Amino acid sequence: MRRIISIVVLGLLGAVPAHAQFEEGLPVGTKAPVVVVNDLDGNPFDFGTIIGKRAAFIEFWATWCERCEALLPSVKAAAAKYGGQVEFIGVNVTVNQSVRRVRRYLETHQPPFKTLYDTKGVSVRAYEAWTTSYVVIVDPEGTIVYTGSGGEQDLDAALARAVKATP
Repeated sequence: MRRIISIVVLGLLGAVPAHAQFEEGLPVGTKAPVVVVNDLDGNPFDFGTIIGKRAAFIEFWATWCERCEALLPSVKAAAAKYGGQVEFIGVNVTVNQSVRRVRRYLETHQPPFKTLYDTKGVSVRAYEAWTTSYVVIVDPEGTIVYTGSGGEQDLDAALARAVKATP
């Protein structure tokens, strides 16, 4: 009987959608880390140029990530709506990636973010991004207002909160 109950409980846990805000990674309400990560040309990009100055959308992604691809239409819609108020950044996690492959993906899919290429895992570790399609939304004060993962996330509500915090 215990075994049956355990199987049912594990089955129910597995049924929890992976597209909701979650409590993994950095906690909501904490300050976003300021790190330096290179872009695809090897030029350093300092998160300090944005964090604490304007709202930011940061997605940790890969070309092979199906959930990232599923999320892309929502990201494009969010950028169309909030692009003037929010900096959109896509951090390629570089796992099984090459610069050439990432460039091809960008040409084909045209994501609306500045693309960074985190070969050293600096931002992945700092943001505790242990999965792809992991999104962090930061308000202009540098406080994390949302973290989530998966192909379906309510980016509009999270970005609305972030830009509402604009002084």
